[in-house]
Amino acid sequence: MSSFVFMKVLESAPRRYDRGMNLLFLGRMEQLHEAIAAEVAAPGRRILDLGCGTGGVALASARRGATVTGIDTNPQMLEIARAKPLPPGAPPVEWLELGATEIEDAFPPESFHAVTASLVLSELGPLEQAYALRTARSRLRPGGVLVIADEIVPAASLRRLAWWAGRLPLVCLTYLLTQTTTRALEDPGGLVRAAGFAEIHERRFGRGTVVLLTARRGEAGP
Repeated sequence: MSSFVFMKVLESAPRRYDRGMNLLFLGRMEQLHEAIAAEVAAPGRRILDLGCGTGGVALASARRGATVTGIDTNPQMLEIARAKPLPPGAPPVEWLELGATEIEDAFPPESFHAVTASLVLSELGPLEQAYALRTARSRLRPGGVLVIADEIVPAASLRRLAWWAGRLPLVCLTYLLTQTTTRALEDPGGLVRAAGFAEIHERRFGRGTVVLLTARRGEAGP
């Protein structure tokens, strides 16, 4: 899954994003969206979807009856998300042009039952990651749930070496095309724990290169 860095290229062409990401995930992108929604969505629950992109997680959650606010910095991605239909009776989704590090000023504390972040943290620097997670925790109600799906550096030494060898040329090419790249997470559990989350559970996919992490807002934290 070193081709995750090509996500940045796809983001520069939003109308090809869904098709391209589905190819990168070998046709399983929708399954990932549904897996995230299954962790958090239910009627009456309020969910904040960070970096919502073209709306996969937000719409999957709304179909389960949740009230969702999806935020992204790319207005073209949001335009595509808004155009996607919801089944009759599903709550409307609120789409906002905001970044993951801007939620402190946009939403009052304890506004949401859950926060989701799919392929978002790997696009942020370490300080931005820490800030976004601390702020997300403060916007969760007591006992609220955080769900992260993202690229992760493989744990096994040989697999990690092969992963880096395959990823480096793609990182260079993607940077030449977009002047940006992604940073696979080294220790997602440690990141969310440092932000004040507890009850952390991780599942690995894609030969250990994708993590689906769930956590709850701890009683004490930053």
